[in-house]
Amino acid sequence: MRRFFIKSIAVNTATVLLRGSEANHIKNVLRLKAGDIVRLFDGSGCEYDAIIKNLSAGKTELAIARKFSATAESFLHLIVAQGFLRQRKMDTILRPLSELGMTQWIPFFSKRSVPRPDKKRLAARMERWQKIVKESFKQCGRSILPEISHAMSFEQVLEFGQSCELKFIFWENERRFLDRTPATGTQRPVNRILVVLGPEGGFTTQEIDKARNCGFEVTGLGPRILRAETATLAACTLMQYVYGDMGKKS
Repeated sequence: MRRFFIKSIAVNTATVLLRGSEANHIKNVLRLKAGDIVRLFDGSGCEYDAIIKNLSAGKTELAIARKFSATAESFLHLIVAQGFLRQRKMDTILRPLSELGMTQWIPFFSKRSVPRPDKKRLAARMERWQKIVKESFKQCGRSILPEISHAMSFEQVLEFGQSCELKFIFWENERRFLDRTPATGTQRPVNRILVVLGPEGGFTTQEIDKARNCGFEVTGLGPRILRAETATLAACTLMQYVYGDMGKKS
């Protein structure tokens, strides 16, 4: 079933309107017609089955038939802090990270970060990232949009990590790897994890030392050197397998 994003405030009534590009996509690309059923999601965890009533230029009117809670969300609150990457690599990895269940995205600047966009460019990129996430949700079935945080410094990311139950920093020079059956040291379930990954040049030894001193677990990803974007996806997949809903215990 085709899925479309709609602001939650727009579904307070039995009839809602989709406008602009979404309405154009329904009418001119998908060529749906009155009576067809689509699915709406509001970004906060609610989904709606809706029946198309009327289609016109730039506007589609729908009747809400059913409201229900999303079922594709992981119980793991997975926060990804990514050192800035070159060109459009940040855009490229954001879509699969959303599919993997990431719940918060923190771009940050580290010592070896080459791109350092100014405030104007950062604002434009954040807007683009929001759009990428919404588009990915149409395909993957999720309904709670990840939080896109403002860019931080490496030190701010380390400070942020103090609010998380577990925090990992992945480093290509580390030969200790993630335990498949880790002991968390607590009987409470782990549901808030921060993973930190660096730019193409990786982290400096000084940055890794700072992370260790802040209680981060330094972890490797095997004997091969992975591209930065590959490492990020591998790390998040491991987190969902060990702690989230991609492993046996889920």
